[in-house]
Amino acid sequence: MTGNATFRHHNTALLAVASVEAPVVVSSADFDEQLAPSLKRLRLSKRMLERVAGVSERRWWAPGTSFDDAAIDAGAKALAEAGIEPGQIGLLINTSVTRRNLEPSVAVKIHNGLGLPSSAMNFDLANACLGFVNGITLAANMIDSGQIKYALIVAGEDAQATQEATFRRLNAESSTRDDYLREFATLTLGSGAAAAVIGPADLHPGGHRILGGVSRAGTEHHELCVGGPEGMFTDTKGLLDNGLDLVVSAWHEAHGDGWNWTAMDRYVTHQVSNSYTNAIIKAVNLVKARVPITFPKWGNVGPASLPMTLAQEAQSLNPGDRVLCMGVGSGLNTAMLEIAW
Repeated sequence: MTGNATFRHHNTALLAVASVEAPVVVSSADFDEQLAPSLKRLRLSKRMLERVAGVSERRWWAPGTSFDDAAIDAGAKALAEAGIEPGQIGLLINTSVTRRNLEPSVAVKIHNGLGLPSSAMNFDLANACLGFVNGITLAANMIDSGQIKYALIVAGEDAQATQEATFRRLNAESSTRDDYLREFATLTLGSGAAAAVIGPADLHPGGHRILGGVSRAGTEHHELCVGGPEGMFTDTKGLLDNGLDLVVSAWHEAHGDGWNWTAMDRYVTHQVSNSYTNAIIKAVNLVKARVPITFPKWGNVGPASLPMTLAQEAQSLNPGDRVLCMGVGSGLNTAMLEIAW
């Protein structure tokens, strides 16, 4: 079976989107120094992260700061920007990939840290790098139905422990060039946090209308990128090729279903690397100048990547601008979400 899932929202608006940058800058040159023994032994050149992926640096949290603390900070910032009190929130969705334990959910600490009411539903929604966009869609459906009035979607990511474990594996005498290539994508990850508040458009005429979009699954490719606390193992070429096919199929079917995304004012994509971004731009003929790039300084911040980029772009968007959020998540899944600014 093939085809898109299509969703249209009638009374939902983005009221605020906020981000929190992790403060410790770690350059790709620093990573090269960490991996110097294996790079020399395997006869691999330095600066591959910059030359191949385009990632010059990424960020880690300061000692004593956890990813869920950062998600709380991002949530508080988004609530303040939206002018919404914690007591008004009816739903909290945490979309972080990072987690310390299987249960309870990460959402419970964030719910408590923000002082949300007992009536606010709270849970984790995990779908790799696509989780934040999925969270917005789910919350928008609940707002449209009248079940809730306001929702808060958050994500907080921490790449440090996974990357340090990767250093140890790749510097072992038994590691191979294939091991390095399978774990190369892990070295592009970064840390950061983001949050968005959405609510009923009719009560917030100055909000940014969430119009809807499409999603499409290609789950036959679920083994191309598999990650856990100890590392992420990726078939980089397979992920790029099949992810690109999925995006192109979803894009063309969406235009046959009445969407028109050929002349958007901004295309906010999930940030991965040079090759991924350039391939998407070429495949669906995007205007390159309208695709903001943040991966060189943040790396791939998982589900926080897209909303962090959107928060950065919010300062330069004008009322009436059309924004398309586009992402692919391991699994594979893709989604496209239109916002009328």
